[in-house]
Amino acid sequence: MDIPRIFNITESAHRIHNPFTPEKFATLGAALRLQSGTRVLDLGSGSGEMLCTWARDHGIIGTGIDMSQLFSEQAERRAVELGVADRVKFMHGDAAGYVSDEKVGVAACVGATWIAGGVAGTIKLLAQSLRTGGIILIGEPFWRQLPPTEDVAKGCLAHSITDFLMLPELLASFGRLGYDVVEMVLADQNGWDRYEAAKWLTMRRWLEANPDDELANEVRAQLTSEPERYAAYTREYLGWGVFALMPR
Repeated sequence: MDIPRIFNITESAHRIHNPFTPEKFATLGAALRLQSGTRVLDLGSGSGEMLCTWARDHGIIGTGIDMSQLFSEQAERRAVELGVADRVKFMHGDAAGYVSDEKVGVAACVGATWIAGGVAGTIKLLAQSLRTGGIILIGEPFWRQLPPTEDVAKGCLAHSITDFLMLPELLASFGRLGYDVVEMVLADQNGWDRYEAAKWLTMRRWLEANPDDELANEVRAQLTSEPERYAAYTREYLGWGVFALMPR
């Protein structure tokens, strides 16, 4: 079980696998008023930066599940590096359908809502692990400005304009699912730059070290095309944020 190898290559040097920066995760942790001992479940936990830094800064107890063997191993090493390996644990596995044995104060899926077929399904899944009075965190893209054509949407790596909502519509959709939006922290263009542009140096170094690899042509094609595509499309049209929800 693993994610496609191309992602393990392009994001192998990332600590955060979305457009958030360490400062944004710190802002989110403070905004949630996390208490020491709060249990946090993170489905699609990547390299574990959110759980590890919140364990260090707020004393939370965390569990993360991710399909990437590489990212799960990186998360375990990060926990040791930050001295929180006794407070957080990471599992390599499929987060789809995962329900915690013990109810949690925060149930999160930050950027992987495909695990349950989209936002609505992921919220329903997370709610099964949530204690009364707890908070669900959803990380999700939205349109900063509506793409004028379907080709522009595809330039943002969406299948169509309908893949994402404008921010007001996304917030309204949470209400229709029966949830209050109680906080949000949004990525900015610097965060997008750090997420996307960091891949380019990783790809170049990987190509230098692996010129004969079966994926070398694919990685070379991405390195050639991605800077222009990102600057023209994703950076201009696509937003991203983490939204804190509580059931009504």
